[in-house]
Amino acid sequence: MKNLIIKSTFIFLSFILIFSCSAVKNANHKQKGAVVGATSGAVIGGVLGNNVGKGDNTALGAIIGAVVGGVAGGYIGDRMDRQAERIEEEIPGAEVTRVGEGINVVFNEEAGVYFDTSKSNVKGTSATTLNKLAGIFKEYPKSYILVEGHTDSAGPEEYNMNLSKQRAESVTNYLIAQGINQGRFTTKWYGELQPRADNSTSEGKSKNRRVELAIVANQELKDEAKSKTSK
Repeated sequence: MKNLIIKSTFIFLSFILIFSCSAVKNANHKQKGAVVGATSGAVIGGVLGNNVGKGDNTALGAIIGAVVGGVAGGYIGDRMDRQAERIEEEIPGAEVTRVGEGINVVFNEEAGVYFDTSKSNVKGTSATTLNKLAGIFKEYPKSYILVEGHTDSAGPEEYNMNLSKQRAESVTNYLIAQGINQGRFTTKWYGELQPRADNSTSEGKSKNRRVELAIVANQELKDEAKSKTSK
């Protein structure tokens, strides 16, 4: 029952978020961060803020759950704008989406991070992409990073769950090995349970075999935002 309530509330509040974004579609990202935060941050944060990393949560849920809101949210949004632009510049194939006060990044087989069939080791183009990403994380150290692993529906569900775990941990460990603080990471995996495309087609399956990131402000950036905007 608790999970049903959380899911239902998330759907409802997502409509609030979409409506808020539509209302300010001509604003820049910094302005959007402030408006969306002021409109829905407190309510959404209360529902999802303590559920980051639990079974029903997603990268989007983690971003929404970390909302500060108000003018401070606009300050954070401005910093996230810059980081998102750097990711787009350095990694053109990545699907980068600014959401509220955070960033959602999706890597699939066409976007720089991929794995051989039934394998989880990072190599080749994937290593090059993650090296670039690590460089950007060093430029913007005041953030937490959620790494999620996902698979298509081919093979047994239990096998896919374990494979997504191995791949998510492989990406996390690779980034840590590049000098990114381990304390910035949370790693989750969902197997085939959260498809983004139709698993009945080869194209859809390739999109579902992915690693997804949520980048949100850490406490230091939140405190900085509140301090800078309270004067």
